Amino acid sequence: QVQLVESGGGLVQAGGSLTLSCAASRSDPGGSTMGWYRQAPGAQRELVASITTIGNTNYADSVKGRFTISREIAKDTAALQMNSLQPEDTGVYYCYAHFSRYGVYWGQGTQVTVSS
Repeated sequence: QVQLVESGGGLVQAGGSLTLSCAASRSDPGGSTMGWYRQAPGAQRELVASITTIGNTNYADSVKGRFTISREIAKDTAALQMNSLQPEDTGVYYCYAHFSRYGVYWGQGTQVTVSS
């Protein structure tokens, strides 16, 4: 069993910044991908950003140039730096980890609200 604990999020004005963090309770020697999905009210959950064990990153087109995902392999943590936030970035952000051995796990979700 793996637990993901998220922190960060909150309320910010448009143009502001927030940082989300995610810590996994164990690592996978076989490698893993960590990242975030978000879900806005009435919308489907969408991928925001992801990063592999070797540092390959993937971003949604809507956040490219504004969000940066990073990872500390030794600490089994990932972080999402979100700059130039806009009201359309509002939603619940869910950390996830896809372990090659253990499967997919999700964090509890954290609310991000951007006011105009």
